[in-house]
Amino acid sequence: MSANAPSHRSVRVNAELDAPLSRWLWLVKWILVIPHYVVLVLLWIAFVVVSLIAFFAILFTERYPRGLFDFNVGVLRWSWRVSYYSYGALATDRYPPFSLGPEPGYPARLEIAYPERLSRPLVLVKWWLLAIPQYLIVSFFTGAMHRGWCGGGGLIMLLALIAAVTLAFTEKYPRDLFDLVVGLHRWVLRVAAYAALMTDEYPPFRLDMGGDDPAPAPATSPGPSRT
Repeated sequence: MSANAPSHRSVRVNAELDAPLSRWLWLVKWILVIPHYVVLVLLWIAFVVVSLIAFFAILFTERYPRGLFDFNVGVLRWSWRVSYYSYGALATDRYPPFSLGPEPGYPARLEIAYPERLSRPLVLVKWWLLAIPQYLIVSFFTGAMHRGWCGGGGLIMLLALIAAVTLAFTEKYPRDLFDLVVGLHRWVLRVAAYAALMTDEYPPFRLDMGGDDPAPAPATSPGPSRT
């Protein structure tokens, strides 16, 4: 990626690689995150319903209702944290909080700038027609078109497992793999925000690798508190 590449201002994804990491905890994390998966299934059902309501709200008012917007950002945050802890990255051993809020102390963070106005014409086509090229790429990264449920399989999960096996034998998580995995998640989350009608800014076809997002932090108010 060029150092002069333009910044992506609507969505900001940051992550920190924890150290030290357990050499073997990753073998049982699939059990430890079961409670999160149960909650996330319900949250993603609500996410789809909220997105449908927001579609009509934007169509008639050019606004995404703020309460609905904060809820959907929270679902994406929650999913990102669980994925980061489990087989989407395996880059922390800190158990994810059961929270829709920003949780600034957790090593995986997501911020999406609230849009004051959204395009009525775009809302009719961006989530399916305009996003098709992005869906094809994201499906390769994740193993399916998850619209934001990061690391469900595909290239991301393969890279995370390679990093975990390396960690088991060397006690180190390869930094280059970490930068790549986070960059892939950053791409997925940008597409998720666009497809969920939360921004009119088209996701760049660009892999911004590393834990620090190159984009300036979006101006957002604090999200909802822990559930």
